[in-house]
Amino acid sequence: MGCRRVSDVGKAPVLFVSHGSPLFALNPGHTGPALTQWAAAHAPAHRIKGVVLMSPHWMTPGGVAVMSTPKPRTWHDFGGFPDALYQLNYPAPGDPALAGLVLHMLHKAGVPTAADDQRPFDHGAWVPLRYLYPQADVPVVQISLPEGFSTADIYAVGQALAPLRAQGILLMASGSMTHNLYELRREEGPTEPYVTAFCTWVQQTLMAQDLPAMLDYRSRAPHAVRAHPTDEHYLTVYFALGAAGWGQSDGPLPQYISQEVVYGSLAMDAFSLP
Repeated sequence: MGCRRVSDVGKAPVLFVSHGSPLFALNPGHTGPALTQWAAAHAPAHRIKGVVLMSPHWMTPGGVAVMSTPKPRTWHDFGGFPDALYQLNYPAPGDPALAGLVLHMLHKAGVPTAADDQRPFDHGAWVPLRYLYPQADVPVVQISLPEGFSTADIYAVGQALAPLRAQGILLMASGSMTHNLYELRREEGPTEPYVTAFCTWVQQTLMAQDLPAMLDYRSRAPHAVRAHPTDEHYLTVYFALGAAGWGQSDGPLPQYISQEVVYGSLAMDAFSLP
């Protein structure tokens, strides 16, 4: 694949997806079908030449690691769930040439990088990809969330890879709009008010193109610490925003795909950026 251009491919969109609990793979709710419909309409497999995906379930110190294996395994990186979940497999190919291009672009941008030829797909990748590309026919390269990087640093990682969009590469961030696992409920019930307040602030801030506020979300967003006791599942959103050029003078506005809440406090927001 490498860095070839494809004449019939337009600029690929950017995607942020909340991947929720591993049970999302078995219980699609409203978000699973919404992702399938979005991909068919906006980023079909015959036009998308590859996916570069950042997941919070792969964190590396000091820089960004890049999956370079041609045949990534499906990793069931969780425990205590129904047996059916462990039988699922997502056999999408990797793309060493695309991985090499990602490494080159990040290195050129001054981002410390390293290849990883053993990395499997974690559930932050394969669970939402099952809904987007159920045939597993689009090559996927995972990249890690770099530990210790600020929101602005992660935004810059997205900016560095933004030119891949012109080659038909879908840049994707997988995370969670809220992720307080201490407050999950098994039974159905109303959404916790703090979840609504936090998600509303994020949406309003995105629509206002207020980059300084987004970068300083931990201080400015209501209930930010309660919504994210640890913030790795939120930080990936900055990769998507940087890749799309959101917050710049001519930046795009998000187009929401889903705003479902499950287990009372786990927001499944997903949006694309054209």
